[in-house]
Amino acid sequence: MKYAFADRVRYLQSSAVRDILKIVGQGNVISFAGGLPDDELFPIEGLENAFSRVFATGKKSLQYMETEGYRPLREVIIERMSKKGITNFTADDVLVTTGSQQAIDLFSRIMLSPGDVVLTEDPTYLAALQVFKSYEAQVVAVDSDADGMLPEDLEQKIKQYNPKCVYVVPTFSNPAGRVWSLERRKKLIELVHKFHVVVFEDDPYGELQFTDNETYEPLSSLDDGTHVMYTSTFSKTAVPALRTGWIVGPYQIIRMMAQAKQANDLHSNSLAQQALYQLCTHYDLDAHIRHLINVYKSRMEVMVKCIEQAEVPNVHFVKPKGGMFLWLEVDESLNMTSLLDDAVNKGVAYVPGEPFYGGSAKKNTMRLNFTHATPDKIENGMGLLVQLLKEKMNERLVTIK
Repeated sequence: MKYAFADRVRYLQSSAVRDILKIVGQGNVISFAGGLPDDELFPIEGLENAFSRVFATGKKSLQYMETEGYRPLREVIIERMSKKGITNFTADDVLVTTGSQQAIDLFSRIMLSPGDVVLTEDPTYLAALQVFKSYEAQVVAVDSDADGMLPEDLEQKIKQYNPKCVYVVPTFSNPAGRVWSLERRKKLIELVHKFHVVVFEDDPYGELQFTDNETYEPLSSLDDGTHVMYTSTFSKTAVPALRTGWIVGPYQIIRMMAQAKQANDLHSNSLAQQALYQLCTHYDLDAHIRHLINVYKSRMEVMVKCIEQAEVPNVHFVKPKGGMFLWLEVDESLNMTSLLDDAVNKGVAYVPGEPFYGGSAKKNTMRLNFTHATPDKIENGMGLLVQLLKEKMNERLVTIK
C-alpha cells in the first residue's frame, strides 16, 4: 500500500550515529562511534537506593505529575545551575524534558516556521541539525575556530539573515570539543542583545571538565535572563536510560514549550524524575562526577598519545579539555565517509565528520568517542585506525607516482 505521509517527512533524516551503531552491533568491532558514557561506571547502588526511597513514599509516586516536572527536582536543578553562575531563574522557569534532545525539539516546534534561519557553529551537533531541518528551517553555518564563532561573520550573518535563533554548544562541543573563549561568549551576548536574537545554549558536557585551573562561564550566566535558553541533561553525569534533561530561559518561551509538551507527552517519566531527586539529595553525585572526570581524562590521554606516537602525516586535532569526543582532521585526500566500511572491516568504527556540518562539509574529518572504551581497547582500536590511515596514504602516494 502507498501511504500518504505528511509533506514534512521529506525533511526527516536518519541519524548517522545510530546507523553506525547498528552496523557495529553486528560484529566484533571496537567502536569510537557512539556518544556513550561507560556503563561500567553507572552509579548502580545509588540508583537502587534512590528508587527504593521513591517507592517508600507510597503509591502516589506512580501517579501522573505536572507537565513542568517534579518540583523538588526542579529546585535541585536551580541549585546546581547557580553553582555555574546561572542565577536569573527559579524553579518555575525550569521545564523538565525527556532528555535535552526533546528540549531542542520543543523549542523548534514553537519557534521555527518554514524558511526561518538558525545560525550554528560549523561543525555542530548533528541531531540538532536533524531537528531544525525537520521543521523546515534553513541552517546557516557561522565561520568558527577553536575559540568559537568568529564575531565578524556572526554579526554579518545576523544582519543578512535575520535569524530566529543562534544554536551553540560552547563548552566541550559535540563534535569538535571546542571551548569558547570568554571574549567570544561575551561578544555573542552583546550581538544578540543588539539585534534581538534568541540563543539556544546546549550544555550536555559542561560538568565533564578535565582542567582545574580554568572556568568556563555558561552563556546563560552572562545574560540577564532575556535572550538565552539553557539546556542540559543528567544523561552524561548519572545515566542516559532515565532520559531526563531540562531547559530554562525567558518565561514566555518556557511557558509556550510547556504547552507544546502537553500535546507531546503530557510530562516526562515521573518515576525517573523522583529517583533523580533522591539521587541528588542522598548520594554524592558530585563525587561520582569527579570519578567520571578522572577516568575519562585518562582515556582521552591514551587516545591522544596513540595519535601523537603514530606520526601520521597531516593529522590535526585539539586536545580536549573536557567532554567525550576527539575531533580529527586528516589529510585532505582522505574521505572518511567512504573509508568507514574499510574501518569496520578492520574492526574499528568512528563517526565521519561530514554529517556534522551545516555548511560546506570537510570529508577528511571524524569524531572519536573516548569515554566508552577501556584503555586497552582504545590502544587496539587506534592501532587499527592508524593502520588504515597509513595504508590509504601510501595508496595515494603510489597513485601519484
